[in-house]
Amino acid sequence: MLVRPTGRSPWRVAAILALGFLLGAILTKLSVLFIPEGPFREFFTTTISASFGPLSIDLLVIAFTLGPIVLNVNLFSVAGILVVAYVARMML
Repeated sequence: MLVRPTGRSPWRVAAILALGFLLGAILTKLSVLFIPEGPFREFFTTTISASFGPLSIDLLVIAFTLGPIVLNVNLFSVAGILVVAYVARMML
């Protein structure tokens, strides 16, 4: 019996999330052009933000600071993730 791999490697999941968030950001920016102002656009573009940082790392030879890293999520971002995940699943 052959077992088909699920294709859920961490890199694949990270790529789907990154591309989904990118698609969601593009949809959010385009919504200003195509969706009239009102409760529908406000519902889909209301953003929840989570931030982390700044994170300072000192390795004696090199020191750097990351941050703050902010994640903005709205319904267009979720829709973008779902579309990218669906397309990725269709390609398997």
